Amino acid sequence: MFAIAVDDEALMLGALVAAVKASPDITEVEKFSNCEDALGYVKDNPVDIAFLDINMRGMGGLALAEKIINACPNCKIVFCTGYEEYAIPAFKLHASGYLLKPISADDVQTEIDNIKGIKKRDNVINVRCFGNFEVYVNGETLSFKRTKTKELFAFLIDQKGSGLTAKQICASLFPDDTDDNKNAAYLRQLVLDLRRTLNMIGMDNVFRHKTPYYRIDTDSIVCDYFSYLKTGKPKFFGEYMSQYSWAEETCAMLQFKENYE
Repeated sequence: MFAIAVDDEALMLGALVAAVKASPDITEVEKFSNCEDALGYVKDNPVDIAFLDINMRGMGGLALAEKIINACPNCKIVFCTGYEEYAIPAFKLHASGYLLKPISADDVQTEIDNIKGIKKRDNVINVRCFGNFEVYVNGETLSFKRTKTKELFAFLIDQKGSGLTAKQICASLFPDDTDDNKNAAYLRQLVLDLRRTLNMIGMDNVFRHKTPYYRIDTDSIVCDYFSYLKTGKPKFFGEYMSQYSWAEETCAMLQFKENYE
């Protein structure tokens, strides 16, 4: 899960960030000391959960929460405050949680566990690797903003959940481009696109990033390639992610497995 923490008191913000980072469910957490910067970040980045102080300078936590929900409807809001009287207006905004300061790591984890229990997980991602690479959600083809975003997802699928650095990914996705800075910037855009695409269908748990590694959660998808490696089914007929040249090595491995094992 990708989180933000917002509090205009430095000591409180530091304690909140430490408590959020202690959760094994949190992949990344960005911290902000003012509401405007936090809102700007949410508008450009998918966020799963926002921990917000209520009594802050500027627009304040309640107004910030409304704007975050408008910008990122799937984001869960957890208010953090030292004042119990804010509880009623907080829950009128459909907040997912409410924490009273001082906040401990156990408090944060309790709220995260509650959120995980209510988050919608009805969608099923089905990935087809044999033949051309395609992704389906509940039987419908998943649309990607960029063809390279789809290729990034395919490449991570090909790695079967293994973590890859940005440099490793760029070497395969941009083999003819030697401008490392440009490739790294473009990869960041593709990662953002992929997160947004998965977030829109409530399946952001599929993509994982723990610096410096990117990977996919193989337990969160149904995939013919993974099934074949485990059970030998469905039968492999010699084509694997046919639109990607970097997939030829895996295709050769699968052909060998089909012929000799």
